[in-house]
Amino acid sequence: MADVDSEVPPLPPRYRFRDLLLGDQAFQNDDRVQVEFYVNENTFKERLKLFFIKNQRSSLRIRLFNFSLKILTCALYILRVSLDNPKEINGNPWDLILWVNRRVPVWAIQVLLSHWFIEYYPLISFQGNIWEQIFQISFILEMINTVPFIITIFWPPLRNIFVPVFLNCWLAKGALENMINDFHRAIQRTHSAMFNQVFILICTLLCLVFTGACGIQHLERAGKNLSLFDSFYFCIVTFSTVGYGDVTPQIWPSQLLVVILICVALVVLPLQFEELAYLWMESQKLGGNYSRHRAQTEKHVVLCVSSLKIDLLMDFLNEFYAHPRLQDYYVVILCPTEIDIQVRRILQIPLWSQRVIYLQGSALKDQDLMRAKMDDAEACFILSSRNEVDRTAADHQTILRAWAAKDFAPNCPLYVQILKPENKFHVKFADHVVCEEEFKYAMLALNCVCPATSTLVTLLVHTSRGQEGQLSPEQWQRTYGRCSGNEVYHIHLSDSKFFGEYDGKSFTYASFHAHKKYGVCLIGVKREDNKSILLNPGPRHIMAATDTCYYINITKEENSAFIFKQEEKHNKGLPVTGLYDAPSRLPVHSIIASMGTVAIDLQNPDPPEESNKLTLPTENGAGSRRPSIAPVLEIADSSAILPCDLLSDQSEDETNQSDEEAFLSFTSISFVKGYPPNSPYIGSSPTLCHLLPQKAPFCCLRLDKGCTHSSFEDAKAYGFKNKLIIVSAEMAGNGLYNFIVPLRAYYRPRKELNPIVLLLDYPPDNHFLEAICCFPMVYFMAGTIDNLDNLLQCGIIYADNLVVVDKESTMSAEEDYMADAKTIVNVQTMFRLFPSLSIITELTHPSNMRFMQFRAKDCYSLALSKLEKIERDKGSNLAFMFRLPFAAGRVFSISMLDTLLYQSFVKDYMIAITRLLLGLDTTPGSGYLCAMKITEEDLWIRTYGRLFQKLCSSSAEIPIGIYRTESHMFSTSEASSSQVSINVEQGAQHRDRGDSWKEKTAHRNSTTSDQSEHPLLRKKSMQWARRLSRKNTKPSSRAERISQQRLNLYRRSERQELSELVKNRMKHLGLPTVGYEDVSNLTASDVMNRVNLGYLQDEMNDHQNTLSYVLINPPPDTILELNDIVYIIRSDPLAHMPEDSQVGQARSTRNQQDFGTETRDETHL
Repeated sequence: MADVDSEVPPLPPRYRFRDLLLGDQAFQNDDRVQVEFYVNENTFKERLKLFFIKNQRSSLRIRLFNFSLKILTCALYILRVSLDNPKEINGNPWDLILWVNRRVPVWAIQVLLSHWFIEYYPLISFQGNIWEQIFQISFILEMINTVPFIITIFWPPLRNIFVPVFLNCWLAKGALENMINDFHRAIQRTHSAMFNQVFILICTLLCLVFTGACGIQHLERAGKNLSLFDSFYFCIVTFSTVGYGDVTPQIWPSQLLVVILICVALVVLPLQFEELAYLWMESQKLGGNYSRHRAQTEKHVVLCVSSLKIDLLMDFLNEFYAHPRLQDYYVVILCPTEIDIQVRRILQIPLWSQRVIYLQGSALKDQDLMRAKMDDAEACFILSSRNEVDRTAADHQTILRAWAAKDFAPNCPLYVQILKPENKFHVKFADHVVCEEEFKYAMLALNCVCPATSTLVTLLVHTSRGQEGQLSPEQWQRTYGRCSGNEVYHIHLSDSKFFGEYDGKSFTYASFHAHKKYGVCLIGVKREDNKSILLNPGPRHIMAATDTCYYINITKEENSAFIFKQEEKHNKGLPVTGLYDAPSRLPVHSIIASMGTVAIDLQNPDPPEESNKLTLPTENGAGSRRPSIAPVLEIADSSAILPCDLLSDQSEDETNQSDEEAFLSFTSISFVKGYPPNSPYIGSSPTLCHLLPQKAPFCCLRLDKGCTHSSFEDAKAYGFKNKLIIVSAEMAGNGLYNFIVPLRAYYRPRKELNPIVLLLDYPPDNHFLEAICCFPMVYFMAGTIDNLDNLLQCGIIYADNLVVVDKESTMSAEEDYMADAKTIVNVQTMFRLFPSLSIITELTHPSNMRFMQFRAKDCYSLALSKLEKIERDKGSNLAFMFRLPFAAGRVFSISMLDTLLYQSFVKDYMIAITRLLLGLDTTPGSGYLCAMKITEEDLWIRTYGRLFQKLCSSSAEIPIGIYRTESHMFSTSEASSSQVSINVEQGAQHRDRGDSWKEKTAHRNSTTSDQSEHPLLRKKSMQWARRLSRKNTKPSSRAERISQQRLNLYRRSERQELSELVKNRMKHLGLPTVGYEDVSNLTASDVMNRVNLGYLQDEMNDHQNTLSYVLINPPPDTILELNDIVYIIRSDPLAHMPEDSQVGQARSTRNQQDFGTETRDETHL
């Protein structure tokens, strides 16, 4: 028993070592039964169906064979008719109808075909109710045309019986439709329903005509014995409703057949036409298809939008097709909404109908992307709908479209427009991304320190040939329009004639001499081994042959022709004069813009040795010399480069100690330089800024309420030395962060920092306050611009600039262009209350800028309105450029920057350059945009070319344009004139550039009564104003003068009433009224001396105006005028510092910021 118990039984198979390693596979295989599964029924009939029907290629071949046999039977019927002779049949007329003369070969072939059809039809018939199969039209026709021939095999006397074989045409029609469907299934393509319906309609007409012709011919064997052609002729005449009457049926069977055919046609054809019309209307809504053949042989781009507006479409088309090499491109628009009536009307214009294709569809559907041939497109533009109430939702839709396009066509370049900066990192894979709020706020911020930056950038990113306003009699419009044609271009140094000779020279030297010689402004460069573009890298940068140069010019160098005037004079036998023979003679670079080509006239390309010393005439005519301008060295010593004498010192280390102490005394705080520790969104470019050594408590950021740290409750109590910058926005979005950063950048002098007040409709959240609490002199306040108390509390009387940001809640309206109504009226009210305040307004629609500072009886504005219409009729992309608020930089619309994304398709560097100009990106070694003002002490420089030399030689700065302000005065009768006419044919002649500087100075210092009061008054403006009111040539009567005096008294009382209103509100709020200036005491000179350089109207004299405009890259011989503001690109101050000092400063900055590194690490992803 013990042996039995001690005996261990063997392990079952599942516990063997091999099975433990391999599992239960061996054990399970013993019991496994192989089962074969069939997708289809394993029957003979089902296999035949699979072969004849379900298999695409075999089914297509079978159906093609069946269709051919049906056509063959119809051809045999025609052959039998042509061989038949009715006279061979004797008997009554019914015998001629029932019996025919059928030849044996024809009978034999028809019997074989009938046998095939009898066997083929049951095999392919689907399972179902047998009675349904029997009563089908196709089954009945098959039986009528096949069974009689099968019977004749067994009953020979019936071989000549009539069988209506011509009815096989209807079976052939069905076979053809099925064959086409199988064909498209086989090639994996779909044909449109429109094509299918047209095809069915044509087949139906052919079958009706063929059936009628054959039936009438056979029945008329007992009558006129018509031929088959005569019957066909009769059917065509009958169905076309012509009815000549020369051929008519004679016996009642044929007449009855005609009646039946007409009834069938009246029922079938209208249904077919109705279906065709419906499909055509639907196809017009959905758009067509961009064929694969066209996509492979032609170039096209795809435009994806959520809703297409007429303004968006025209901006895109005008800018896209402004480039000559894009004329052969096609634009395929993919939009999910139905095409708008206005858009449809535009696309029907021959200019666009052949190049623009509208498809209604979604970018999220592969079928629609396939219709647009996205995988073959040269580029895909994905634009956001900025008029949506929920802009975040609009960004989410844009992100999904970008993802779908990238998934469907990975190699297609993407150009994406995003609205909110926090959503930008979702589409960072795109080739080019433009964030609307980033650009908007940065541009509005620079407008406060560099006037009209928005106009400058807008003109640079628009394509223009500089032809706008050239027929205007106004000198400023001709100059402004010509300079607006300047754009940014690029070229390799080795391929350039502009810059090729400066290989091995410093960047500053190349920029100055290229401008002096060719009138071209070199602003940036990019090394071959570096992807970053550097704006004005300074004199340390030595030009190399592999460098890419970025320059501003009227057109690119490839479209320029070089004409040397000295050679022309020598050929003509004229005396050749030196470049500087006359005291005031400067190089004249006349830039002539034509259709894509520019001729640059160069008098003497080789400058003389003493070109840096210019003799200037003095007032007494003596030959004493003014201070000369140092030459620009080929390889400059950057350590010797000092800030320009014309500008205040921008280096804080070299600032006057007393001034710095005075500045810090009123602030009671010290600033440090460092990177903002908290970024409100992912993807913001780090910028070195002026920061607070410690974070400010959130309670101290509230301007109108005191706290435990500060008891100040209004702007006056803070005692700011500099004027305020007030920003009115609906809410504190992340984009508002980009308004603060450029104004607190490290290159801004400490003593010139303006306090920033955010006037918000809704209080900001803690996330936003955490991002701005590290910046000095940044405050917020809850309020709106339509509340006078809020404006006074935020310190509007101590402000130089008020920025009114377009509100998201008002961007959409029932009537599109009414979205700006509230903003315009509020700004107009503030303009009346505070006329000396510089107001910068953002509008949704650029066309509404004509209502800014609107005056119904201003003849000058009415004249500009007509000029805008003339330029628009000429096809200008910048028709709105002559509007005074836009020219002065006082109004801006983000839609103006849409062209920046469109230009990137041709100029892939435009977004990077614009971001550098606006301060959105800071590349080490790259300069930044700033401005300087021309004072009376600077007028000795005289010309823009000499200023270029002065800046390059002294401080290595590159000027790129001028912001000029002029005064205009109109007489009383001119101001009240409502009849305005522009006579462009009698425009004034251009000012002679050959006049000496002495004559121009004498003209500027003329002592007439009007011009002594306004030294910037233009003679051409007076002439144009007289021309505008040519109808009012009658001198004003005494009654008119009395009426005008009463009007002035009424206006004065209105101004006094407004002034009293403001003062009363200030007293009610407990604010001092000392800072508020009475409007009635303001004069034109007071307004000109203030920062307000826009289009202002003096409330005391409505006929007295100032206008401002931007001159981009003006010619070198442009005369400088008092109060001109010059845009300059200043080199990076940190680039000229020794490395040791940079390291030491960085260490000191890190030591001073105890909170910077920790928070920065938290927000960095």
